[in-house]
Amino acid sequence: MPYLDTRQKRRRLGAVMGASLVALAGAGYASAESNGHHEDPADKVKTASPIKHVIVVIGENRGFDHTFATYRAKHGQAVDNLLAKGIINADGTPGPNFQKAQQFSVPGQNQTYFIGADKSQKVPFAALPGPDTNGAPQAQSAAGAPFNSQAVANIEPDLEQDDKVLLTTGFTGLPKGPDARISGRSQYAASGIPNGPYQISGANASPASVAAGADQDITDDDYTGDTTHRFYTNWQQSDCAADSQHVSKANPSGCLQDLFPWVMTTYKGGVDEGVGNSMAFYNNQDEDAAFLADLANNFTLADNMHQSVWGGTAVQHIALGTADAIYWTDGHGNPTVPTPASMIANPNPVLSGQKTVNQYTVDGNFSKCADFSQPGVGPIVTYLNAQHISTNCEADHYYMLNNVSPGFLPNGAPAGAGTVPPSPVRTIGDALNDKNISWAYYGGAYNAAVRLSNIAVQLNPTAPNLSAAAAQDPADAIGVAYCQICNPFQYASSIMADPAVRTAHMKDMSDLDTAITGSTLPAVSFVKPDGLLDGHPASSKISLFEGFVRDILDRLDANPKLKAETAVIITFDEAGGYFDSGYVQPIDYFGDSNRIPLVIVSPYSTGGAVTHTYFDHVSIVKFIERNWKLQPLTGRSRDNLPNPVQKADNPYVPKNSPALGDLFDAFDFDKRITNLVNFNPTRTASPGRI
Repeated sequence: MPYLDTRQKRRRLGAVMGASLVALAGAGYASAESNGHHEDPADKVKTASPIKHVIVVIGENRGFDHTFATYRAKHGQAVDNLLAKGIINADGTPGPNFQKAQQFSVPGQNQTYFIGADKSQKVPFAALPGPDTNGAPQAQSAAGAPFNSQAVANIEPDLEQDDKVLLTTGFTGLPKGPDARISGRSQYAASGIPNGPYQISGANASPASVAAGADQDITDDDYTGDTTHRFYTNWQQSDCAADSQHVSKANPSGCLQDLFPWVMTTYKGGVDEGVGNSMAFYNNQDEDAAFLADLANNFTLADNMHQSVWGGTAVQHIALGTADAIYWTDGHGNPTVPTPASMIANPNPVLSGQKTVNQYTVDGNFSKCADFSQPGVGPIVTYLNAQHISTNCEADHYYMLNNVSPGFLPNGAPAGAGTVPPSPVRTIGDALNDKNISWAYYGGAYNAAVRLSNIAVQLNPTAPNLSAAAAQDPADAIGVAYCQICNPFQYASSIMADPAVRTAHMKDMSDLDTAITGSTLPAVSFVKPDGLLDGHPASSKISLFEGFVRDILDRLDANPKLKAETAVIITFDEAGGYFDSGYVQPIDYFGDSNRIPLVIVSPYSTGGAVTHTYFDHVSIVKFIERNWKLQPLTGRSRDNLPNPVQKADNPYVPKNSPALGDLFDAFDFDKRITNLVNFNPTRTASPGRI
């Protein structure tokens, strides 16, 4: 099927399904029996709101400005993005305030990591370092996406049939290296990409990629290169300091967000690490991310939602599950020193006869952040002290900062060396279990991963490997795409070490389909697509994540009663190393970090409102706790923080910082009927399109 036909079909599906989602919400008062569904046990549990079910859907590595750069909110609503700030124009070109997002380089330093650069040391780029194809597939393949036929793509169970063609499109047609589809465009050929945010989509000016069979227009259905997103690089990209050069009334945290490409060009010598990819954005006016924007225009968008931790995937999901960070233990819950020593981070630069910057001594995954003398710790603690913020780091604890696989396999077996020992940190799952409130984690390809785990343990009990097991069991090869580091409960001994608890709460996406159809949906559901559909740059794409979300919403459409009391929270784990212009609130050593999209779909969040309350992943935990009347998980977890008090002149900066909202103000529980009666979308294009 031709690419443009595919994209046009996807837009039409998005518009029709977005409209049907709102329309069917009004049918939510029919009885369960009249719709052919069982009585919903969650109805019997008292809640603080009419919401009896929450489904949290988490995509991968897309920032707010990156995804909603040119989104126009409905009349009477404001949204804080690149277009509203005048950094870019609606057509994606540099706007009158483009210089506010300009990026800088910094000379080589001596032996010490830093997070805030001195203004006198910073030099603006003459042109942006060009993007590259880091990790993006060059061609179609029988072994991975994009697949070389829809027949192969049919192995993916979590897309509707009409969307499976998206698994066969979007390859770059280029070798690993500079992304000529973008940097080779005619407007950039002479002087390069302007020093600031640039639009991904547009005319493809690379003859090589066209000759290889790639599409001639780059859209959100094309694979693009990844960018690095690790704890210490992310801190440094944001250029945070508490001095007069950084801090202002509008930006009291002093994070300037102006070192993104410089960090990428210097990290590990700048070899295939994303280079200028971090400044890329999609244009909603060109119908990029059209389905997500359509949902935002019909429901509620948050433009002040943040990733909880500086860095990558695992720590964000852990924050979602624990409202905290986990640490290295002896396997019995006692803190100890990680092994091998290469697990311990040392972001101080290696010296090779000259000054270097981001070629870390040890690019590790754990830090003892209560110890000021530890590499990398001092600059962050100095900054937090000046901001009067506690590190929330306990003595002798080495906290996990970057991706490390959990100590349990999906089947509950020990995962072997190189993984995190079982975590004793209390989870929201434990809290729900204590109150007999139903919940589940639904992972894409989980059942296949369990079967691969069983084989992997048989093949090598001390170092089980799912990829090796997939070679023995090709029928379950999709199980390799199950994201182990994305499941916060797979780190927890309280969940994974007990077979009965694990079986009751660790589920496959097919189980979610059954639960929605049969009205047996738990009160709380965490939903994670597999690696093909999660939207991660290079390995996935936004169009696939949108298709995954659409499948869930359509299933809810078919059960109006269930849908009438369900909220679907759609967000991402992290910004993925992409530039964002939003305010960042310091909360503790671990974060917060940059903004990510958050859309709340429910009968109580219709109308296209934009909420500016400060949220992060822990806000979802706070919503669950408030709605189901639970206490904070522990005395130190972030769910103890108060709800923000907003400033009249700047609602994005809490007056009572550090503070996190509990999402309740994203709903309007009093005007549900009015919203449903008055709202009648007839639009067939993307929201705000001009």
